[in-house]
Amino acid sequence: MDSLISQLQKFVPFDASQQSLWISIAAIAFNPTAWNIVARNEHRNRTLTRNVFGGNARIGCYFLAIMIFSFGMLRDSLYTRALLAQPQKAILPQPWDTIVPAALAIVGQIFVLTSTWQLGITGTFLGDYFGILMDSKVEGFPFNVLRDPMYVGSTMCFAAGALWYERPVGLLITLYVYIVYIIALRFEGPFTDMIYSTREESKRKGKRSEVETKKDL
Repeated sequence: MDSLISQLQKFVPFDASQQSLWISIAAIAFNPTAWNIVARNEHRNRTLTRNVFGGNARIGCYFLAIMIFSFGMLRDSLYTRALLAQPQKAILPQPWDTIVPAALAIVGQIFVLTSTWQLGITGTFLGDYFGILMDSKVEGFPFNVLRDPMYVGSTMCFAAGALWYERPVGLLITLYVYIVYIIALRFEGPFTDMIYSTREESKRKGKRSEVETKKDL
């Protein structure tokens, strides 16, 4: 591990002795991991819905949404704190050192906010794992230009922070964020597809049963 850190420090200046750096890295991995575990458990066992919120799946989803949003804010705060404790070095020449990060932050936030607007609270915060399914696939902006605009937007904001504060290690963390999101999507995507496929199969079976009942009559 020490040799790997030494090799990275040859290319990217950072202070590995700062505890805030490792706390930030842990928080970045914790969020998608924890929420995927909680949501999968909810889909299988309805733990929050049945045991905590008296069978109300929507309130359970709102509770999870508040938790995800709150921990996301904490993660961002820990990331900023970690950046400020790291060596500063100019990354871009003026005036690009302010224009590029500002543009990345604005576009990234547009992707995140418009995704939430299109999906709604339950669509954004894993409502399908609670049995709250969307009627149809969302195809409006930003989903007509990106498959996973929320993750892309979030990654852009991490990069924006690194460039704004001129902390090269932030770009390394941004790459780490991107890898974490790719791994999370490998679990989220197929599982979500399975949920909607199950619904469609149930609909088809229901239609076949109706047709057979009419024939019997």
